[in-house]
Amino acid sequence: MLRRVLGGRRGGALPPRPPARAAADQTPPDLARERSKAVTSFYHQPAIDVAAEKPSVRLTPTTMLYSGRSQDGSHILKSARYLQQELPVRIAHRIKGFRSLPFIIGCNPTILHVHELYIRAFQKLSEFPPIQAQGDEARYCALLRQLLEDHKDVVTLLAEGLRECRRHIQDERLLRPFLDKTLTSRLGMRMLAAHHLALHEDKPDFVGIICTRLSPKKLIEKWVDFARRLCEHQYGNAPRVRINGHVAARFPFIPLPLDYVLPELLKNAMRATMESHLDTPYNVPDIVVTIANNDIDLVIRISDRGGGIPHDLLDKVTEYHFSTAEASAQDPRLGGPFRNLLDLSNSGQAGPMHGFGFGLPTSRAYAEYLGGSLCLQSLQGVGTDVYLRLRHIDGKGESFRI
Repeated sequence: MLRRVLGGRRGGALPPRPPARAAADQTPPDLARERSKAVTSFYHQPAIDVAAEKPSVRLTPTTMLYSGRSQDGSHILKSARYLQQELPVRIAHRIKGFRSLPFIIGCNPTILHVHELYIRAFQKLSEFPPIQAQGDEARYCALLRQLLEDHKDVVTLLAEGLRECRRHIQDERLLRPFLDKTLTSRLGMRMLAAHHLALHEDKPDFVGIICTRLSPKKLIEKWVDFARRLCEHQYGNAPRVRINGHVAARFPFIPLPLDYVLPELLKNAMRATMESHLDTPYNVPDIVVTIANNDIDLVIRISDRGGGIPHDLLDKVTEYHFSTAEASAQDPRLGGPFRNLLDLSNSGQAGPMHGFGFGLPTSRAYAEYLGGSLCLQSLQGVGTDVYLRLRHIDGKGESFRI
């Protein structure tokens, strides 16, 4: 049964079939046994089991910031050697997570495809020779870029795969630990890889992916423009966004995770605003973003007048696979479901989340991974306030680890 299911997988991950001449000399049972061994050896590699038992070594952003510069360039080799030891361990942990999924979910072709992506990544990283010189490090960078590209659609694939086998999931909350860990681990690995690649760049106010003088106001403005363009394309108009609070604040921070979370929260606020004012699309209330900066954390509040979230749904919107988009997409007064905008946002960093029910729960998981939180307060009939709290990397409180 397992062999029959695996045979219909997506992608050509398994070892090739034997040559035609050899196959001609074998009976069908022999071929079946050889194919079974190939499948088994691909999915159950002893090296993965060994690596999965090792602990992960997570770094604080402060460590990354102050070890990201050296006169002789030795920090580049040190960073590469750390990644060479660390990435296979983290990937092995995730493969172990895929192995622990219920059988019917783990055999879904789309989920299986993601599982295979992780196995191939483990193989490529583990087989890379020790990094001794700059030439080795340059080839390692090429491998990292390839893997980042190969894995860019993992979140969408997970969402699609779980949606495909949704009828087999009795309680979606049982999958929350797997998804939280898989998505945040993926974020951590991408941040580490992107940081190493960025260490080669001489970019003002940056050490790797860490901005030494981040302006939350400028970052918010960037994603407001992005979200407004999407909204205007769909509805012909978009709410204005006012930013207040500590608008002049600047501090060291990593913008990468905010490049996912902020557009998700802004798109939700704009969609709610427009859909609750369909009869007056050119006269909609503003969205207000408030920045609160202190010596422990950064708080961003996004307030909309989009009618709020019904009381019976408030606890569900941060659970995976629940999406208020499913109902709104059926409104006959809309020019088309908002999810059509996915194609436009696909090339951006925001990612095609809307309609999968992954936007808010992934944002919540990322915020918690970064030592913070994501909370919603709804005034049903009026609007919603979303509070994104993120811990500073050099504040008085203990920093998070990547």
